Amino acid sequence: MPPQEPSFTPDVLERGAERDGKRQEMNRRLFMQLLGFECETPQDAVAQLGEALDAAGAGAVIYEDVNDPHGLAVVSFSEDPTDFVTKTRRAVQAVDGLRPKPELSMLGRTYSTGYEPDLEYWLLARPVETAKNPEWPWAVWYPLRRSGDFEKLEPREKGGILREHATIGKAYGQLDLAHDIRLACHGLDANDNEFVIGLVGKELHPLSHVVQTMRRTRQTSEFIVQMGPFFVGHCVWRSRA
Repeated sequence: MPPQEPSFTPDVLERGAERDGKRQEMNRRLFMQLLGFECETPQDAVAQLGEALDAAGAGAVIYEDVNDPHGLAVVSFSEDPTDFVTKTRRAVQAVDGLRPKPELSMLGRTYSTGYEPDLEYWLLARPVETAKNPEWPWAVWYPLRRSGDFEKLEPREKGGILREHATIGKAYGQLDLAHDIRLACHGLDANDNEFVIGLVGKELHPLSHVVQTMRRTRQTSEFIVQMGPFFVGHCVWRSRA
């Protein structure tokens, strides 16, 4: 008999911790996209773009780019990525004078780690609440890629490395210093990055500080091969949607 082909069944479900004696499962996640722009009159552009986004029914926030006096960025979010090429695109095209900065484009999807106590909240509601919180106007967004060696590690060793990272992030969040939005971008990023990270908070310094602190973790020091470009912004508009 000829050798039997190995079987493989794709599993696209997101999974969280057990709840009421049953493991949480769902096939839903949120997509988030950052688009950067330059324009001659940023204040006018913010007003026009915000009006256009609300008219299109798009969920979004608009940032002024701290590192570019003529720079803006819009972060939009939806369970349906088609909204990015319909609602968000129509809104952007309705504003004259916006010049795209493709090097700042980021696109990712929320994902589970298997330990989320409320899977639906973590995947769908928490990222939107974090991005739109008026008490947290500062944001740092950036993509990153790990080396292939990380995927070769044994699950137990990999888990320990990830827990070290998560413990630091949780500590900053508990003190209301920095709050994270974590997105996977495998196959969605022009530069083959794997994740997009959004850090938001009341002040800018703690967002820089958490990045600095993470540098000494094993994950960052040994297995991160690419980070950035970094977008640093201050939120000036939030959608109704």
